[in-house]
Amino acid sequence: MIDRRTFAIGAGAGILLPRGARARPMDAVAQVRALERAIGGRIGAFVLDVGSGRSVGWRTDERFCHCSTFKLSLAAMALQEADAGRLDLDEPLRFGRGDIVGHSPVVAAHLDDGHLPIVRLAEAVQVTSDNAAANVLLRRLGGPAALTRFWRGTGDAVSRIDSDEPGVNVIPPGTQENSTTPRAMAHTVGRIVLGDVLTPGRRRLLQGWMAATRSGLARIRAGAPSGWRGMDKTGTGMRRGVGNKTNDLAVLVPPGGGALVVAGYVEHPAYSEDVRPAHEHALRRLGEIAVAWHRGAST
Repeated sequence: MIDRRTFAIGAGAGILLPRGARARPMDAVAQVRALERAIGGRIGAFVLDVGSGRSVGWRTDERFCHCSTFKLSLAAMALQEADAGRLDLDEPLRFGRGDIVGHSPVVAAHLDDGHLPIVRLAEAVQVTSDNAAANVLLRRLGGPAALTRFWRGTGDAVSRIDSDEPGVNVIPPGTQENSTTPRAMAHTVGRIVLGDVLTPGRRRLLQGWMAATRSGLARIRAGAPSGWRGMDKTGTGMRRGVGNKTNDLAVLVPPGGGALVVAGYVEHPAYSEDVRPAHEHALRRLGEIAVAWHRGAST
């Protein structure tokens, strides 16, 4: 079943191309703008062809809230610290009932044990977006300021984090806290997931965790054709007075080699208790637009 808003996104965009078509850069931008008009909110998007360095996007340098997308970088930071010999991934980190924050399935299942090794917490942060695991791991690594320094060390001069869960889901009015831009984060994801930020073994481990993440299967990855591989990290925030945020950071790998990094941020000022299917559908369309643009840019 397709709800009326989702249908409007598909039909109201007007110039949407059929699956398998090729799109020029201006086609891609126009389609994202049409998606934005259809949802009645704000969309930030950046598509990076890692092989060629080509890119296309919309609201590429505007600030958007990370929500749980920061957890991809948090997991990568733990792996980088292990690569540098500064962290033992088998080190157990302790937690208790007071650490449970919202969605914390892995930590909640191990409350009787009271601890998990860092590697299990890092995996939980990425694969299940476990909030308690994120806070426990972030605390061990030095807090929000340490993750911001990690981004600076990768060459990202824009992204920042100033809170743990659940405060990270809000940019306080008049500030740039807990935010990034689509351009900055797409390049950062490219360096973390496909570049030399991690050693090859740890990079493959992170890629495996991203591929095993299920929360994004209806988002950007859903727009990839059969035969492509997809990896991602989602972020979602719903708060009264702030509205809804539905985000995704994805890496799409075509069968012939190369890769696309796609950063997508969907914001709507109206609050809803649940994720709106139309917003996930907009991210799926972003994946389809990215693939069409890639095909057009490759010919």
